[in-house]
Amino acid sequence: MKKHLILATAISLALPFMASAVQAGPIERACMRSERGSGNRGLCGCIQQVADQTLRGGDQRRAASFFKDPDRAQDVKMSKRDADDSFWERYQAFGEQAEAYCAG
Repeated sequence: MKKHLILATAISLALPFMASAVQAGPIERACMRSERGSGNRGLCGCIQQVADQTLRGGDQRRAASFFKDPDRAQDVKMSKRDADDSFWERYQAFGEQAEAYCAG
């Protein structure tokens, strides 16, 4: 009986930490792994909140890839494809809003 109580207590203590890791979106995860955002969960979480309000899931995953490979962003920006142009407009709006909202 004591083993079950100890296990239940351990699980209840760990649950909030496990939930936050699972709930982190692609932008937040990429930010936390990046050199600039490493260890700054508040900033990375803020940026993810803005992403949730401004970017669709596919756009978030694409934008998250820029943290690992910034040259990819330049390739998209310079692209002549209509889909890339549309994404870039959404991405710029996201960046401007994230800067305004999270810079504090």
